[in-house]
Amino acid sequence: MTVSAREQLIELYCAAVSGANVETLTANAVATIPLERRHRVWVLAFGKAAPAMANAAVATLERSLAEIAGGIVVGVEPSAAPSGTIAASTGDHPIPGRRSFTVAARIGQIISQKRGSDLGLVLLSGGASSLIAAPLRGMSEADLSQLYELLLGSGLDIHQMNAVRKRFSYWAAGRMALALAPARTQCFAVSDVPGDDLSSIGSGPCVPDPTRIQQVIDILRGTQLFGKVSSSFRQYLHDASRGVIPETPKASHPAFAHVSARVVSNNSVALNAAAAAARRVGLDTEVRIQPLVGDAANAGATVVESLLAARDRAARGSSHCVIWGGETTVSLGGPAPRGGRCQELALAASKHLADAGERASGIAVLAAGTDGRDGMTDAAGAIVDGTTWNAIREARDAAAALRNHESYDALASVEALFTPGPTGTNVMDVTIGLIRA
Repeated sequence: MTVSAREQLIELYCAAVSGANVETLTANAVATIPLERRHRVWVLAFGKAAPAMANAAVATLERSLAEIAGGIVVGVEPSAAPSGTIAASTGDHPIPGRRSFTVAARIGQIISQKRGSDLGLVLLSGGASSLIAAPLRGMSEADLSQLYELLLGSGLDIHQMNAVRKRFSYWAAGRMALALAPARTQCFAVSDVPGDDLSSIGSGPCVPDPTRIQQVIDILRGTQLFGKVSSSFRQYLHDASRGVIPETPKASHPAFAHVSARVVSNNSVALNAAAAAARRVGLDTEVRIQPLVGDAANAGATVVESLLAARDRAARGSSHCVIWGGETTVSLGGPAPRGGRCQELALAASKHLADAGERASGIAVLAAGTDGRDGMTDAAGAIVDGTTWNAIREARDAAAALRNHESYDALASVEALFTPGPTGTNVMDVTIGLIRA
């Protein structure tokens, strides 16, 4: 792969991340909130973009002379508090642990200080489900951590995972809105889920839960996880299905009359920003509307097939760019090896590019998470081309690495990993195919 091809893909990735500018978009959203002098504001920011969103919100509120009564910012990395009345903390991601449980209790202490005339400003972004997770009363913290770990390797998509997680997590499924009521709640979210479903983003702490208990049971049974979750969790599901335990809060609950929620940034914003950057440097560019979902390795094959077809259609001597968004999955049969969905997609793509031989000459692919992290690794994803697979084969068994989901070590062996570090946002993944003349 030429250096310029890798650099060009990285530039387009950076354009995608910059396009999903959470600071500007959050500030614009907060500026639309009607505030009266009697309103005290509580700022509650959770997720990978929490520090950036909170900073933008506080700056906007201060310009409007709003009284910031307090709040908390919970991210994946330590950050400075945006105001003297607001705490800053970190949780655990992607599996909740002691930090998440501690911060979840602290959120409760903060919310308990609100008045009915106050405003709760909740700022959500990807990762919140784990960062502020804590079990329902009477349930085990260890059991909740185990549940998250099982779900991460299950192959379920984000909607299905969060449908299960929110059942057992204290602040999820609209329960935060109930705790804030009768105070007015304004929720702004950076979407990390296909379809921008507010009930899935951060497991929906401020909106009604549309799922029913039988759907949750069916998801767990369909992935053979029902028998693997703790007995107390199974008992909860059984009791809820019999009506002994009430359902999660639904749209008819009066607390939601006090809530307004909307998405301020999403994957489409990032994709369009990357496309604009590609067009500015003269690339014929296409954004694929259909997101990449489902099995990551299969998605890698789909990407390569599309790029080869695009090359066949292209005018001779022209260069092209094809951009996808979405969020794929990886199904693990046991303990998780090092890797992630973007790395697995890239590794599979490298195999299919190698199989295409000369037809794949000049084609390169970047697959990366917009948050700068893919799975439990320090990489956002990887950048590959038609030479990557054979280079890996010289160092190790490439086919076994793909089969066993050992994408990180395989890609690291040929320096194909992409490690930009945390980006301060999270609007799912981007996959960019570059077809050079």
